[in-house]
Amino acid sequence: MSRQHRAGPAIPHRVLILGAGYAGMAAAIQLAARVNGRKDVRVTLVNAQERFTERLRLHMTATGQQLAELSIPELLEDAGAGFVPGWVTAVDADARTVRIDDGRVLTYDTLVYALGSVADTVAVPGVEEHAYTLSSVQDAELLADRLARLHSGTVVVGGSGLTGIESAAEIAERHPELNVVLLGRSEPGATMNPGARAYLRSALGRLGVRVRSEVEVVKVLPDAVELAGGESIAADVVLWTSGTRVSPLAAAAGLTVDERGRIVTDAALRSVSHPEVYAVGDAAAIRQGYGVMHGTCQGGMPTGVHAAVSIVRVLAGKRPGRFRFGYYHTPVSLGRHDAVVQFTRPDDSPRRMYLTGRMAARYKEMVTASPWSTYRRMKKMPASGAFWPRGGRFTRVGGVG
Repeated sequence: MSRQHRAGPAIPHRVLILGAGYAGMAAAIQLAARVNGRKDVRVTLVNAQERFTERLRLHMTATGQQLAELSIPELLEDAGAGFVPGWVTAVDADARTVRIDDGRVLTYDTLVYALGSVADTVAVPGVEEHAYTLSSVQDAELLADRLARLHSGTVVVGGSGLTGIESAAEIAERHPELNVVLLGRSEPGATMNPGARAYLRSALGRLGVRVRSEVEVVKVLPDAVELAGGESIAADVVLWTSGTRVSPLAAAAGLTVDERGRIVTDAALRSVSHPEVYAVGDAAAIRQGYGVMHGTCQGGMPTGVHAAVSIVRVLAGKRPGRFRFGYYHTPVSLGRHDAVVQFTRPDDSPRRMYLTGRMAARYKEMVTASPWSTYRRMKKMPASGAFWPRGGRFTRVGGVG
């Protein structure tokens, strides 16, 4: 569905994808593969860096482990999509333009917003100034350098979610000379079944991680963290993994967002206020029958694929389909040779089945390594990326499937 000037060649439909995380890359590769060779569609991916960030491995980068250099432009080279390096600084949803940090203004007919999320460093005083985060490779490398120079002392990990658990375990395994303290409002593995949760707690204990649950950090100081109630815990390093926030760009652009700044979408992942904008991954508030999806790689990549397929359908004059997704597992690494994999129902509640030990570690590694190989496969066989659990009755909104 290209536009035509009265005189001159057809102008291609411009699809701009912002962000090359798990969801944005899935959207770019899937869409480029499906329209490759067409002159009436132009796909462009915008990202701050050329290297793909494996966020599932950032806790490994933070302990000095070298990861593969995965090049986004090389992957896109023969996929039929363009690449523009740059930080997005503004989006004008009414004018359909995007400004990047070198001053260039990019125009679009359809936008895929996939700018993701970063660690929330503003909710608790002192985090921005005194804590490390794992929002990027650069953040993780800064922490790795600090840990390598710290021959003794205490590392406090704030946040007992999956990132906090994996980071605490990795640091304890790679730096046994350090004391590692994991702090959180809830018990590590709180959403797992009792057996998986007990194994996780035992594994952290074997690694020497001291766990403090039902505590709240209210302030981060240069050499300590302060808890609600007045207690302080001395810290040579603080890693902050508690909570995430999204870019304010969507709200500033006039897109309808939720209380966390995520773009509110319809059933097809289009912005409810600007249907030419698709929102995917952590940047989107996507409602399913069980509630609003939370950010994970397992859910993010399907949103990107669905957005791409929907765009192709709309360009062909068809209606986009309803997005449905059901969770199926929660894999958590506990160092390089141990892990817990909790299998889940589509609404993310735990099933009885779980894996532990080396088998779970192999499973976790398979999951962590799969996105890049999936992108490569989608370039040749785009339909191969369109398979994921739809979730059955758990994902129906208002009884509609």
